[in-house]
Amino acid sequence: MEGDLMRRRLAEARVARLATSGPGGRPHVVPVCFVLDGNAVYWAIDHKPKSGRPLRRLENIALNPAVELVVDHYSERWDELWWVRVAGDAELLGPGPEGERALDLLSAKYPQYQERRPGGPVVRVRVRRWAAWNGAGPAA
Repeated sequence: MEGDLMRRRLAEARVARLATSGPGGRPHVVPVCFVLDGNAVYWAIDHKPKSGRPLRRLENIALNPAVELVVDHYSERWDELWWVRVAGDAELLGPGPEGERALDLLSAKYPQYQERRPGGPVVRVRVRRWAAWNGAGPAA
């Protein structure tokens, strides 16, 4: 899959699955709403109910910042299947212009964030590796 198509599919996806690694290498995967900006992916902890505090994804990032995100499309026509995965290093952003810009971008993508801006920390993932696959073959 070409680079521009990978970027477009990632940018247009509404949800990604975030994989972090906890103590002893235990994997932890959760869905996140996100935005792609250049070579960074941003997501934030929002107001939706969470199963626990502190959040395991944030604890895992503090221990090991290496993360992966994947977006995908499923169809009964398997030539329409595709996924895009990015690997990078995650960092919680403190208050400041970068976090505010990320929240502006998230609010532009998700109407729910326009109504109620996320109040939790913003996380930046600096993408260092892209991977993709599609069922239609290399030209799709």
